[in-house]
Amino acid sequence: MTDEHDRPAPYREPRQARSAATLARVLRAAEDIASSAGLDEMTISGVAERAGVSVGTIYRRFEDKEQLIDALTERMLDRREEYVAERLSRAEPSLSGVMDAYAHALLESFADSSSLFPQLLRARGTKPPDRGARTITEIHRLLLEAAAPYTDQIRRSDPRAALDTAARAILGACFHNSVRPDPATGEAAQRRYADELGDMAIAYLLTPDRRDPART
Repeated sequence: MTDEHDRPAPYREPRQARSAATLARVLRAAEDIASSAGLDEMTISGVAERAGVSVGTIYRRFEDKEQLIDALTERMLDRREEYVAERLSRAEPSLSGVMDAYAHALLESFADSSSLFPQLLRARGTKPPDRGARTITEIHRLLLEAAAPYTDQIRRSDPRAALDTAARAILGACFHNSVRPDPATGEAAQRRYADELGDMAIAYLLTPDRRDPART
């Protein structure tokens, strides 16, 4: 298995604060253009103009548009990890509070760039989904960590497996909402949808297994 540190970076990482600020401005400009006009309409020259930098500045950081798209994907996934961690850290101290915070965090983070996220997935095509898989692993770890003090409340025979099932169901529902043609939009609709996801997860976790696992 290849060590993570041996993997080539998707773009040249800045080493100075000024360079980091310029990179952040370039990525914001690229995301703004891609979100409003689509990835096909996003060009290096257009991003440079929006960011207020030269085309050469972008090419010193990225080899081509494809590498810029990879960087956008990386930025989006980083934001999801950070947002889920922040929301879980402020969750009400209970199992229901944790699951509710998790559902709201995922739905809101996907909705943050709902029109761009499916485009980025399509643009990646058949590339190995290593980065996305690492994000899923990380947000799953964050949930298990936040729910650990309350696992004695879970009535399934295998609490950890049950949490895994609930986490996958919420993640799948939030992802589906981001790519469907009629997603839950608007603050009230998203809040209601997230509340329902949290309620379903809690109902499952607090319901005993239908069959005795020892007899299956």
